[in-house]
Amino acid sequence: MSTKVRSHTIDDVTLQLAHPVELPMEWVGRPELSLQLRAAWLLLDDEDTPLTPRLLGKPGVGKTTLAYAVARSLGREVYLMQATMDTRPEDLIVTPVIADDNKLRYVASPVVTAMIRGGVLVLDEGNRMSEKSWASLAPLLDQRRYVESLVAGIRIMAHPDFRMVATMNDDASTFDLPEYIHSRLQPQILIDFPEAEEEKLILQRILPFASEAILDYVVAFLQRAHGAEERYTVRDGINITRYALKTQAMALQQQQSELAMEQAVAQSIDMILGSEALRYLVRVGN
Repeated sequence: MSTKVRSHTIDDVTLQLAHPVELPMEWVGRPELSLQLRAAWLLLDDEDTPLTPRLLGKPGVGKTTLAYAVARSLGREVYLMQATMDTRPEDLIVTPVIADDNKLRYVASPVVTAMIRGGVLVLDEGNRMSEKSWASLAPLLDQRRYVESLVAGIRIMAHPDFRMVATMNDDASTFDLPEYIHSRLQPQILIDFPEAEEEKLILQRILPFASEAILDYVVAFLQRAHGAEERYTVRDGINITRYALKTQAMALQQQQSELAMEQAVAQSIDMILGSEALRYLVRVGN
């Protein structure tokens, strides 16, 4: 990806633009979720406006992957903005910085860059953000489709091709959205835990070097945990598999006896999720 500085001028104010992200992400989950997101962004008429959906699910179920993959499948530039409790309104729009020549310059956020370029903005973990920050985006989320930068003194209109989606974690470490924002982030697309076959396919795509036996073992663990409504996700399964494979490889490099698959996976689960998670570890076929 080019690192050349890109800029855009509005009312004699020049904004330095962000760069889109290029990530090796592919959605291999339920195809209907991809269709639901595409439908939210579809325009039916010149007077129509796109919806701004929110993807809701537990951490690690693939919300960001879904958003990124659908945006790229549409041939759009993708911009990611990570929301936190410390995200300020100016972080979402335009930030003034002092350049090397001691002159004031304005840096556009990924949100504003996507608006200007007609790209897709993925606002990650949006419900970790305060109401004050959400308020700065309210005009963007309805028919007005603009934001205002107080520090730069400009109004920024969204390109007709601009699309946005917010991912939100279903956990206790988040804010409740104010109603006027909640009503603007529609529809809600729920991403739940995958079924066993789908979960194994995801692991195979991400870890093509892992044996089928170890993938079956990890998927059996995850499915049993899902049945008990634990919060372990396919992301945990990826990390468990990776670490188990690495410990097996390390044992061979140190000329130790080969570490059995069951032992490697159990050790990996213990170190990544804690000893309580071992209750869901069962032999494949049991």
